[in-house]
Amino acid sequence: MKKTCFHCGLDIPENLHLTVRYENEDRETCCAGCQAVAQSIIDAGLGSYYKQRTADAQKTELPPQEILDQIRLYDLPEVQSDFVETHGGTREAVLMLGGITCAACVWLIEQRLLRTDGIVRIDLNYSTHRCRVVWDDKKIRLSDILLKIRQTGYTAAPYDAQKIEAANQKERKQYIVRLAVAGLGMMQTMMFALPTYLYGGDIEPDFLKILHWGGFLMVLPVVFYCAVPFYQGALRDLKNRRAGMDTPIAAAIIMTFAAGIYSLATNAGQGMYFESIAMLLFFLLGGRFMEHIARRKAGDAAERLVKLIPAFCHRMPGYPAVQDVREAAVVKLQAGDVVLVKPGETIPVDGTVLEGASTVDESMLTGESLPVAKMPSEKVTAGTLNTQSPLIIRTDRTGGGTRLSHIVRLLDRALAQKPRTAELAEQYASSFIFGELLLAVPVFIGWTLYADAHTALWITVALLVITCPCALSLATPTALAASTGTLAREGILIGGKQAIETLAQTTDIIFDKTGTLTRGNPAVSRISLLGGTDEAFVLAVAQALEQQSEHPLARAILNCRVSGGSVPDIAVKQRLNRIGEGVGAQLTVNGETQVWALGRADYVAEIAGKPPQDGQASESGSAVFLGSQSGFAAVFYLTDPLKDSAAEAVRQLAGKNLTMHILSGDRETAVSETARALGIAHYRAQAMPEDKLEYVKALQKEGKKVLMIGDGINDAPVLAQADVSAAAAGGTDIARDGADIVLLNEDLRTVAHLLDQARRTRQIIRQNLIWAGAYNIIAVPLAVLGYVQPWIAALGMSFSSLAVLGNALRLHKRGKIPSEKMPSEQ
Repeated sequence: MKKTCFHCGLDIPENLHLTVRYENEDRETCCAGCQAVAQSIIDAGLGSYYKQRTADAQKTELPPQEILDQIRLYDLPEVQSDFVETHGGTREAVLMLGGITCAACVWLIEQRLLRTDGIVRIDLNYSTHRCRVVWDDKKIRLSDILLKIRQTGYTAAPYDAQKIEAANQKERKQYIVRLAVAGLGMMQTMMFALPTYLYGGDIEPDFLKILHWGGFLMVLPVVFYCAVPFYQGALRDLKNRRAGMDTPIAAAIIMTFAAGIYSLATNAGQGMYFESIAMLLFFLLGGRFMEHIARRKAGDAAERLVKLIPAFCHRMPGYPAVQDVREAAVVKLQAGDVVLVKPGETIPVDGTVLEGASTVDESMLTGESLPVAKMPSEKVTAGTLNTQSPLIIRTDRTGGGTRLSHIVRLLDRALAQKPRTAELAEQYASSFIFGELLLAVPVFIGWTLYADAHTALWITVALLVITCPCALSLATPTALAASTGTLAREGILIGGKQAIETLAQTTDIIFDKTGTLTRGNPAVSRISLLGGTDEAFVLAVAQALEQQSEHPLARAILNCRVSGGSVPDIAVKQRLNRIGEGVGAQLTVNGETQVWALGRADYVAEIAGKPPQDGQASESGSAVFLGSQSGFAAVFYLTDPLKDSAAEAVRQLAGKNLTMHILSGDRETAVSETARALGIAHYRAQAMPEDKLEYVKALQKEGKKVLMIGDGINDAPVLAQADVSAAAAGGTDIARDGADIVLLNEDLRTVAHLLDQARRTRQIIRQNLIWAGAYNIIAVPLAVLGYVQPWIAALGMSFSSLAVLGNALRLHKRGKIPSEKMPSEQ
């Protein structure tokens, strides 16, 4: 006797033994695919599905062999080298998706992929249809991911800016053609239907039949061409066993068309139906087209940044010996390659200027309109515009390692985030559609018994169309996309999940001092000698210790120069960096080996003994101590002026009833002076990373919502602990990667604007959700009671979606940072 598969019901091949454990019994499956799907269903706690289903599941058909072969090519290393990034044991790629029609499609793809073993993370941008996927290559291949998406009912391919632009143009043209055909069909069917409205009872049966047949012929292109996107969406919904936005619309179109054919075949004479189908589809397609335009506008920030990198550049392979220039593909560049960027061209890589002097327009990244001067040895960023003179640039980072790619990843992550309100709205929308389909059955039966089938059909169709919760699903994604895109243009990148939602609830703001409130370019103002050596000697030792540090105070010591004195011969061994305290190492200085330390007094005292009573302890600025096993050798005093925008930024934030704090590892004198200059009452000096953590936790225990702004390695733990965190662009990589927000513009006045935008975004999301919910609450009883015609239902549904989109696009306006001119700007 043939055994059948527990999951799909097909025959099980002989000598195959693949089982799943269900209700304490081993159940046979016909293939590894059915085994994996069945096990996933059972593991998810949905085993009751096998008791309640009314038919066996059907096996998903695989694409044709030639498509399979093409997809498998994406697993080749040489193919992946152009678009796949490797991060340790994981790989990351950006895909462009096709077939997405609503936010529910995004949810479905995310759920399918996240339940697949080997998928680490999915960031799917509804506004641009870009999907950033991270996977474990030991567990799953890229081709398997592409096939998974295809089997779900959508298309996927590696992201290509030109292809995505072509696809968008094609989609736009298809919308226009379908809309034109639907409009023409609506006018033609109405031409045949109008006499029946005006003189229906006086028209002879033969002429009435001609009018009905004319309407039927005119509506065929509308039903079989214009409505295709709705059919495709509904079939995809059925295939994935869910109720999506297209399901009730497709059902309404098919029901009305079937009723029209029945009326035509039986000469019922109760109405043509066909003009209503054409009118319905015209309004629905018009709404979809407007939604498409608004969605593209809301999500254009990420797309605009992606397109900044040119495809080709001028490479100088023989530099400096040979000045020849050759055209090269940017994707083929590697670190160390030298490129020539002419005036008016976009810089293709992150690099260092070797020759030339020019100004670079960085407004597309930072929002700062004034060009920035670039000289030899200075850094330039991919995607910025060279405006004046040629620059010869050494490549430091390319492709996914550039600052621009990091920005795009943050934007993708931001546009994929779903606040709690959005997740609740999606759950409600899915349940609402299912309930709507169930409600349509008793409504149709009831009106058939109360009136007639003709009336019942109109009311049921109107119910299915007017109550489709498109506006509810659009309420949050469009507002987030518009707000995130606007902030990105102003140099503020939102990357953390729930970041905007949490920002709107912020009560306390904590600033790091060095590099955040100050310019981050401190300079050594004085060297106090403690051990009888000269300045050149202690400076050389200090510079040897700080050689590998990125801290602003370390850079100040490295940039310091003194005249005269003896420069020792130094060899460094066994370097040790203690975050927040200092750096130590075993140094051989002029042949003598000792342990030296540079940093806070108590840290250096562990090696050098009791700290000296320095008479200048009250001197303003930061103090860095140097000592060895022989004792303390010197104190370096550094000054770092406040940023021009710091005082006004603090004043603006204080005006919003926010409490401000300073947390710094610097000494008491420097921190108190900064706090006094800015009018900040709450501060803590000489704070270790763990002290900062405890400070934030204490505020959170009081019910405060904390925004932390920092830029250093020692800020990374507290950035992670805060409810929402921001890092300055000039900070360390670990701080930027760990923060929810990156401030590309060094102007601190953007923080006040960021909070205003977050509050406006939350307000507009709430307005959208209230409007969408109220619309459905009002629309359902009106449709059930028979007060809505189908064409009015289509118009109402389209209007509700456009109202939500229009409200969200108010956030798309470029905001004005609320500030006055600084003295330096006047």
